[in-house]
Amino acid sequence: MNASELELVARCANGFEAALAGELRAMGIRRVRPLRGSVAFLGTQRDAYRACLWSRVATRVQLVLARIPAADADQLYQGVVSFPWEKHVRDGATVAVQAHGTNAHLRNTQFTALKVKDGLCDRLRDVRGSRPDVDAKRSGFSVSVALHEQRATLCLNLSGESLHRRGYRQDGVQTEAPLKETLAAGILLVAGWDQLARQGGILVDPMCGSGTLAIEGALIAADVAPGLLRARWGFEGWVRHDRQLWQELLDEARQRKEAAAPRARILAGDLDPQVIEVARYNAERAGIGRHVQFFVDDAAHLSRHLRYAGDAPGLLVANPPYGVRLLSQSELPKVYASLGAAVRSLPEGWEVALITPDPGVDTALGRMPAQTIPCFNGPIETWVRVYSTDEGAQSIEVVTLGGVRREVPVADPSSVQFAKRLRKMAKERARWARGEHVSCYRVYDADLPDYALSVDLYRGAQRDAERRFAVVEERPRPKSVDAQRAGRHFADAVALVSAILEVPVADIVQKPWVSDALYARGDDAASRMACVEEDGYHIMGDLMGPVGRCLPLSQREVRRLVGSQAGGLRFANLFASANAATVAAAGAGARTTVTVDVSQERLAWLELALRENGLFSKAHRLARVDVLTWLTREANAHHAYDLMLCAPPLRLAAHGEHGRDWDLQRDLPTLLGLLAKVLAPEGSVILLLPNGFSFERKMALACGFFTDDYSDQMVPHDFRRAAGLGSCWHLSRSE
Repeated sequence: MNASELELVARCANGFEAALAGELRAMGIRRVRPLRGSVAFLGTQRDAYRACLWSRVATRVQLVLARIPAADADQLYQGVVSFPWEKHVRDGATVAVQAHGTNAHLRNTQFTALKVKDGLCDRLRDVRGSRPDVDAKRSGFSVSVALHEQRATLCLNLSGESLHRRGYRQDGVQTEAPLKETLAAGILLVAGWDQLARQGGILVDPMCGSGTLAIEGALIAADVAPGLLRARWGFEGWVRHDRQLWQELLDEARQRKEAAAPRARILAGDLDPQVIEVARYNAERAGIGRHVQFFVDDAAHLSRHLRYAGDAPGLLVANPPYGVRLLSQSELPKVYASLGAAVRSLPEGWEVALITPDPGVDTALGRMPAQTIPCFNGPIETWVRVYSTDEGAQSIEVVTLGGVRREVPVADPSSVQFAKRLRKMAKERARWARGEHVSCYRVYDADLPDYALSVDLYRGAQRDAERRFAVVEERPRPKSVDAQRAGRHFADAVALVSAILEVPVADIVQKPWVSDALYARGDDAASRMACVEEDGYHIMGDLMGPVGRCLPLSQREVRRLVGSQAGGLRFANLFASANAATVAAAGAGARTTVTVDVSQERLAWLELALRENGLFSKAHRLARVDVLTWLTREANAHHAYDLMLCAPPLRLAAHGEHGRDWDLQRDLPTLLGLLAKVLAPEGSVILLLPNGFSFERKMALACGFFTDDYSDQMVPHDFRRAAGLGSCWHLSRSE
């Protein structure tokens, strides 16, 4: 490196290093080395300024000042205070320090930043007689400290605040969760928009939100430097800042903007007129309003706005709602239907680029992405997915249970095997269910290794009498399984379940193995509530919730056993995860029932179920208390029960004043001893134990119980292939 060259680093989002390196090379910078989340390069001060002004993908451009020993705080401070900061920090400039990384002795980044700030300020005080002011938000000289093992790299942030702040957004005049400009530009460059723009191509964003993708696309097409509107830069507090050189580059950028004659056409639409107004306002502030044609319409009607596309090449790009911040998951099928219609309306040969965490979009489009890039959109782990429309969408022809032929878009053609297996099992199970008078049952249970999921079908009742619901739940996924492929298979399965079982997608509860924010919207619970029917009882429950919040189908035979024995008896249901059995006991004429649990939510669910079936009365009590505490009280009061169902979990956290921590391994002996004290002489206990727990009969025998293993006979026909159901034991005082 000669004296005129600077060591520089341009930061970017992970996955966009190649795009950033390409930008730098296009600026004439040759010594470029992509790294993870950054690109290192050597260049002149002009190169550094040009990267700040023209890079669309970089989030920051940094000048490496020094690498110093940093085994501990004292060594770090000595290295910082020995560095000639007076040659870099302009007199009067405010300073700020940010730190990244840790080591054995420097484990707090705020402390590391404080030590560097102290060393820098102490050095300037000793040289200049006064310490510089510190301004973390609007500093004139911003230092970044990267700690790695026992070394620290000190850098000057030439760009200042993140380069995604182009300068055209105005606080208070934005939509929720806008896409960062640098990420939007990276998506466009990865999808080849820069080349399409030079060819006079068309860019379409049919779900534009605040317009970020369209605006960045217009800036590229119009050859506008993304940094032209920025008012502050990190090099303004640098002693070596060359104002004349910077002004030359600004003048050159303005001349290029004026000389540009873009032939590209850019369209941006959204359903919400207010959102379009925000997007139009942003485009005007960015200076490219005349280059973007905005429209208010559903993406499904995109063909209306592409009537004059002709043979021009094009790119559809979108940041569709994920079901995280802007939309609930139950609305995603509608979004994907519109997006699929938009893609199908595109002229042949167009490209499609989407950013989404959901591989289910592949199924909606009926396409496999030609390129995927993992990245983060804010805190959300997501993927950029690039598709080609050279080949038509993929689909599978299926025959529904009602005998109707349908074409179902899928991402992976191999999903035809799942479709065949699902329909075969659905027909078989439907015949069995009619014969057994079963209305909610398992249809498919991980029959194919590549489709390791279960499908449960529920018949609606009362207000939902004309509806059917399905729950599709993926089995635990080994780390060796490709997450994207598994995600596509899951989404294909949901689409095929909807078609073959004739259940609207909106009535399918999706439970993928990796349950992120996309599928965990707490405020979307109402859309998953359903009233279903079993053995004549109406059960209102949350199909999205854990097993105990609705109707655990694997315990159907246990509920029937309780119903067959509870008539005229005193019944106790301990741990309300199996509380549907209380409905069966009450409906069968139990003299009294009591259900014990620390969860107010589960007890409220049970109260609702009892009321729905006209069974709620003083004879059927709900006790919100720790089970061991309740059993102790009942034993002290000499109360007795004829039939008890006990389904303890492996572990249960304490619920305030209502209980204590529960551990099955530790507490089972105590539980059995207390059950023996409250069980009537001729009574019995049905004990449900979770999968993986080894039950020792001698433990029950020590408490005076004889045991029978009911596990096999309590497994329903439709769960014969299921794994991990746990065990069922019958405890009584006599053999």
